[in-house]
Amino acid sequence: MAKQFDVAVIGAGAAGMMCAAVAAQRGKRVVLIDHAAKLAEKIRISGGGRCNFTNINAGPANFLSENPHFCKSALSRYTPQDFLALVKKHRIGHHEKHRGQLFCDDSAEQVIQMLKEECADGGVTWRMPCTVGSVENTPEGFLLATDTGDILADSLVIASGGLSIPKIGATDFGYRIATQFGLNIIEPRPGLVPLTFDGPSWEAFAPLSGIALEVEVETGSGKGKGARRGHFREDLLFTHRGLSGPAILQISSYWQPGTPIVLNLLPDMDVAQVLIEGKGTIKKQLGNVLSQWLPVRLAEGLLVANGFEPDARLADMPDAKLRKLGDAINRWAIVPTGSEGYRKAEVTLGGVDTRELSQQSMMANKVPGLYFIGEAVDVTGWLGGYNFQWAWASGVAAGQAVGE
Repeated sequence: MAKQFDVAVIGAGAAGMMCAAVAAQRGKRVVLIDHAAKLAEKIRISGGGRCNFTNINAGPANFLSENPHFCKSALSRYTPQDFLALVKKHRIGHHEKHRGQLFCDDSAEQVIQMLKEECADGGVTWRMPCTVGSVENTPEGFLLATDTGDILADSLVIASGGLSIPKIGATDFGYRIATQFGLNIIEPRPGLVPLTFDGPSWEAFAPLSGIALEVEVETGSGKGKGARRGHFREDLLFTHRGLSGPAILQISSYWQPGTPIVLNLLPDMDVAQVLIEGKGTIKKQLGNVLSQWLPVRLAEGLLVANGFEPDARLADMPDAKLRKLGDAINRWAIVPTGSEGYRKAEVTLGGVDTRELSQQSMMANKVPGLYFIGEAVDVTGWLGGYNFQWAWASGVAAGQAVGE
């Protein structure tokens, strides 16, 4: 005989635990199900183990979606300040690191423990590890066949995440359930992910692994249906296979395969103008001039890639060549060959089409009682605590609505 609950939540990550706790504290009988043996591994590894749990600046403009207005309701009703109040209630020390990013002083384990305690306050029932074999919508409710016995629930919340970081258990479960119930899926792809490069245009830069510098990066035209233009000023890191660092992770969510990203390696300087003005007074080799502002190996790589001799002297260079070099530094357009994929992606872009869901409750419009929250939904935040804020906000929205 199936065990009966008001609410079943599948996925005990950030969104799932938050939703379960809120629903249970409203008096609902809640069961929280997860196939993993270890709880909330994505929280545990986030922020270098200190969990960048929100960003005090989080707002709708920091999120990508085919339906950009969808996230406004949940984000406005559960803000970073609301989550901060919960953190303070549990006496978790925290600090702001960079551009509004909030981290635990001690460990991400504190956030996991906080969510467990909030679930315990509502009397949430845990099924973990527990694999859900099938989901059926019956007249009595949602019937879940699991390897720990059948479960019957009036409401079902899918909080099973996306496809990023498969080694900690990511699956396509949420998309399969959405498809089973006739909901549209925006094609998933890796987000917040390093980009890879290959071919002749990259040869001069392949040996530069480990070099880091602050840059401006942009991609996209902002024109045409579904077009997105991204622009960030963040740190760039050269890797063995391409480019990474916050600048690249951020722009990767906006980048479309086959299109260039444009890097400004010296965003506070008009390089061509400075070089042309310096021709009469600076007697140095061009490489020595550039290495005043750029890492030496990068300066050398840029000269090689743009056809300059290693010992070229600034004073001997025609203005036209210096303008070309300045452009290569201030507007370096390069086309990635791909990305490092879900293995290195921090999030999944795409997911359950938000046009299928209520922005107030996260419930599927055509399947009463079925909800989707967190990363399973086509709402993706910037790097820096924004995706956790979406997990909390969407989890609360569903937690407050289930069983109404």
